[in-house]
Amino acid sequence: MGEPEKLIPLHGGYRKLKSFQVAQLAYDVTVRFCGRYIDKRSRTNDQMVQAARSGVQNIAEGSQASGTSKKMELKLTNVARASLEELRLDYEDYLRQRGLTTLSPEDPVLLRFKARRCRTTDEVRAWVEDERARTARDKQGRTRTEKNDTASVPVREGQCLSSAELAANAALSLLNLACYLLDRQIATLEKAFVEEGGFTERLYRVRSANRNRKP
Repeated sequence: MGEPEKLIPLHGGYRKLKSFQVAQLAYDVTVRFCGRYIDKRSRTNDQMVQAARSGVQNIAEGSQASGTSKKMELKLTNVARASLEELRLDYEDYLRQRGLTTLSPEDPVLLRFKARRCRTTDEVRAWVEDERARTARDKQGRTRTEKNDTASVPVREGQCLSSAELAANAALSLLNLACYLLDRQIATLEKAFVEEGGFTERLYRVRSANRNRKP
């Protein structure tokens, strides 16, 4: 026989969730981004930071609530997803309204960012600095002269992206991943809720199993 079902199963453990880890990094990046590029007195600054914080906090709170309420876990995870969607729009607006570049997910610049698998804001900042240095090298070597040839042959110049553009696009990349992970998490929670029910159903099953074990 297997282990009897527990009334309150193991719960929490949100720090191990990939969605939490990515959302937390997006939060940290947003705090630094807003402190540097958004007027501290503006409402946008506060809204972006609060949306980022809400994403992280609701993932954690939902995980903690799962022990007694799958319904609450599902609700809070949906709130986290909505908050990160709001933040994603804020970054897109920042770039669009300033005529800055929004990179596609397959752009070589973002592919290099993804390959770094940054875990901290310092690692994200290091990537931004490396990309800026790469651009500077590309600009210096954008033309070359072949030996015994006076013709100048153009070489593809790298995109000249500002630090703000790079940081915003890095944040968008993190948010895209976090939203994707939360969509999968929500789908799993919905399936479990439909098939297994919530705390009330588990309470009934545990009480019934306990009565059946009595002589």
